[in-house]
Amino acid sequence: MIHVCPLSRLEETVAATRAAHVLSVINRGTPVARPASILAENHLYIGFNDITAPQDGLVHPALEHVEGILGFVRRWPRQAPLVVHCYAGISRSTASAFIAACALNPGRSEAAIAGELRAASPSATPNALLVALADTLLGRQGRMSAAIAAIGRGRDAFEGEPFALRLD
Repeated sequence: MIHVCPLSRLEETVAATRAAHVLSVINRGTPVARPASILAENHLYIGFNDITAPQDGLVHPALEHVEGILGFVRRWPRQAPLVVHCYAGISRSTASAFIAACALNPGRSEAAIAGELRAASPSATPNALLVALADTLLGRQGRMSAAIAAIGRGRDAFEGEPFALRLD
């Protein structure tokens, strides 16, 4: 199971789910206190801004970020849940959870995963550039991007509510 939350609810989500791994996808330099129950080697911090095109002074999602996400989720032993968070729990984290679910279930429909994502989180608005990069790396031939476009922008929110995304 993959759990998604905003930074403000990271500690609470890790405790409630008994997660053993944490993926932080957040602006470079944002302090993230690793929950005490998470071993250092089970926490990955990937820093980039929540943008969908290059902008001066900001770090846009790039292939190296997606490669880091994919490497981390593929090493995750799945004996305990994974928590993915960004600042708000709406864009980078939901894109990362979607990417993880697609990578770990190569035979599962992208549309089905995206539909489950929308049902679990009305505010989810996965970062389209992050998804497009993963779509290319995973050889999904545009289906990941199309699935995210089909669920549309999520409802406006300052922060998303924590939710879970199944892997099967």
